[in-house]
Amino acid sequence: MEKTLIVGYGNADRQDDGVAWHVLRDLAERYAIPHSEEIGEGFEWTGAGPHFLFVLQLTPELAETLSGYERACFVDAHTGAVPHDLQCISIDSEYQTSPFTHHMTPQTLLSLAQALYGESPSAVLVSIRGYAFGFSNELSPGTARLAGEAAQWIEAWLSSPDALPPCQPGEETS
Repeated sequence: MEKTLIVGYGNADRQDDGVAWHVLRDLAERYAIPHSEEIGEGFEWTGAGPHFLFVLQLTPELAETLSGYERACFVDAHTGAVPHDLQCISIDSEYQTSPFTHHMTPQTLLSLAQALYGESPSAVLVSIRGYAFGFSNELSPGTARLAGEAAQWIEAWLSSPDALPPCQPGEETS
């Protein structure tokens, strides 16, 4: 397996916004990677399989970490502005400005890794529909179902480095 980093980001205390942590926990269990059951806590790396990182938000400091990987998967919640409830797409390095000083896209992070360290992994973005954003650690039923589907997709992506597996029913592989 190529050196792979799976980065989940969101607020684990705001219900579906923390879906990425639940996806990472599911994958850690599938790959027998030690992890805490405390929501939002980290994951250990045992030397085999992908590396997992869960953060509140993407920051420029992650560019150095990202530059050390061949593949990366970003996992985040979306609020419905994305065409599908579960969207899995390839992304490229692209600097994107934001009116919010605390918001950085995965594409911008890839761009920073390339510009600062001369290395940027091939990457995908898995966006999962969130339905509830209250003060809770529990996922809404719809997002919980999608989180399981996202973990299955990422597992398939990990085992097929040359092609994206289909994300939507009936979707063709690229």
